[in-house]
Amino acid sequence: MSELEQLIANSKANEAISKKLFEIETEVLTSNSSDELLQRLLNSIKTKFNLTNIRLLLVDPTPISFLINENIKSYWYQQNTTSVTHKQLKKYHLNNKPYLTDNIQELLVNFSQETLGTGQSFALTPLILENKLFGSLLFTDIDKTRFTPNLGTFHLEQLAVKVSLCLSNVLAREQLEYIANYDRLTGLANRRLMEASITEELIRQRRYGVSFAVLFIDCNKFKKINDTYGHDCGDQVLVYVAQTLKQLIRENDRCFRYAGDEFVVTLASQNYKEALMAAKRLCQYFIDNPMPYEDKKLPITITCGAAVSDGELNMNELLKKADQQLYMNKKMTEFETE
Repeated sequence: MSELEQLIANSKANEAISKKLFEIETEVLTSNSSDELLQRLLNSIKTKFNLTNIRLLLVDPTPISFLINENIKSYWYQQNTTSVTHKQLKKYHLNNKPYLTDNIQELLVNFSQETLGTGQSFALTPLILENKLFGSLLFTDIDKTRFTPNLGTFHLEQLAVKVSLCLSNVLAREQLEYIANYDRLTGLANRRLMEASITEELIRQRRYGVSFAVLFIDCNKFKKINDTYGHDCGDQVLVYVAQTLKQLIRENDRCFRYAGDEFVVTLASQNYKEALMAAKRLCQYFIDNPMPYEDKKLPITITCGAAVSDGELNMNELLKKADQQLYMNKKMTEFETE
């Protein structure tokens, strides 16, 4: 093949690669979530470039402030990504360039055989945001000549820039949505989502006649805990109560942080008697299970008020009814302990 023919062949090959990169970028730009983006991205790259496998390596803990990975860890995500340390990745991306090798031993010192799979040649493509290395795309191929150290990396670098920008845009949007809908301290849905959820329950009840109940929950003597042990301890108490409530309710029930040390739980398809039983069970659990704190067990108790929707009450009236019962139960408890 003459030099001119070689140039033409190279030009056609580069044009084909550029077209594939454009198609990949077009596909992922329509993604509505990071999970969807990652799934489309990895599947598209693997298919278009005929790779044996592809994995996303993400630095844990992430050096990028808005990458709250807990929100995107679906089953698919867990199956196709691997957590690595910054130190592990930096060994292969000293100058933030792709790393190619046909020697698996160079990677086995930092990555497991499970991560590398059956590949015989490998390409690590760095993902960089805010000048920080936060991950890498690991391409593997059973063809030992597919990725060799002397292979050019221009197209891989292009791909890395596109992936980094697309992923950061989606994750930043998810972070904003998370802040708007979830309490950062406890991880529970906030009052905004609570109002939307109860409104949906009311619409469902009026349409299908399915009742539901709400529990208004308050931490007992929370101010005293803050005054005695400090606000850091108070924050731990809120997290403990929130996560415990979330674990104790059913899958189709919802738990929300209402305000301060107040929480609301919606109980799907429950009548008043069942709601009272649920409230009693929750209160008893906290009595039986004090919160581990430093070298001691800190008694944490709650009081619940219950109300059941009759299809006539609006959301505010329903919550007020549950809050009134909470107030009466709290007064009764204080009277009994005097």
